[in-house]
Amino acid sequence: MSSYTKPYEEKMNGVINHLNKELGAIRAGRANPAVLDKIMVDYYGSPTPINQLAAVAVAEARILTITPWDASVMRAIEKAILESDLGINPTNDGRVMRLAFPAPTEDRRRQLTKDVSKLGEESKVATRNIRRDAIDKFKSMKKASEITEDDQKELENEIQKLTDKFGKEIDKLCEAKNKEIMEI
Repeated sequence: MSSYTKPYEEKMNGVINHLNKELGAIRAGRANPAVLDKIMVDYYGSPTPINQLAAVAVAEARILTITPWDASVMRAIEKAILESDLGINPTNDGRVMRLAFPAPTEDRRRQLTKDVSKLGEESKVATRNIRRDAIDKFKSMKKASEITEDDQKELENEIQKLTDKFGKEIDKLCEAKNKEIMEI
C-alpha cells in the first residue's frame, strides 16, 4: 500500500474497531462484560463507567459479577443497571452484585441478528464513504498535477482492494456474531 492510501486504511480500521465494540455490546445470552460499557453510574455527580468503579468478571457462562472497590457505590451501580435498557435485575449481597443473563427467546435472537446485519451494513457504508473520499482526493491531486493519470488509476485500484478486504472482514465479524446469537 502506498503512503497515499495509508490514512484511508487507518480510517477503515477505525470502522472495524467501532463495529467490534458495537457487536461486543449486543447481549447474546452469554455473559459479556462489554454489555456494561455504555452504562454510566452517577459517582459523586459525574457519570462514570462501571468498569472504572468495580471489577467486572464472568463467573459462569451466563453470570457476570460486579465487585465495587468502594462499597458505597453499590446502590448507584444497581440503580444505573436497572435504569439501563439491559433488561436484567441484579442480585446484590452487599459485597458482590450478580447479573444472570437469561437465554434469549427465538424472536429476540432473530431481532438481534437483524440488528447485527444493520450494524454490518452501516459499517460497509462507512468504508465505501472512505473510499469515495479517497477517490475524490486522488482526482483532485491529478487535476493539480501532483500525480499522473497512471498513479491515479493505481491508487484507485488500491483503495478498491482495501474496501473489498474490509467488506469481507465486516461480513466475517457479523457472521460470527450471528452464529453466536443463534446458538442455544
